[in-house]
Amino acid sequence: MRTLDLIKEIKRLPLQKQIYVIEKTIHSIRMQEDSNQMSKAANLLLSDYETDKELTAFTNLDYEEFYEAR
Repeated sequence: MRTLDLIKEIKRLPLQKQIYVIEKTIHSIRMQEDSNQMSKAANLLLSDYETDKELTAFTNLDYEEFYEAR
């Protein structure tokens, strides 16, 4: 569907539904952008986590049993 067709369809909706569609669309775009930015950041830091032993020092404890003190 083309952009103009979408806009025409949205204009046919009652005002509250138009607002709802626009809000959901904006939310979806923001979520996608946040996800893209987090992926980019993770990729930028990947080499640091693979090579910098200070960043991975506690991973040696990953497979040890953990007991919570109460």
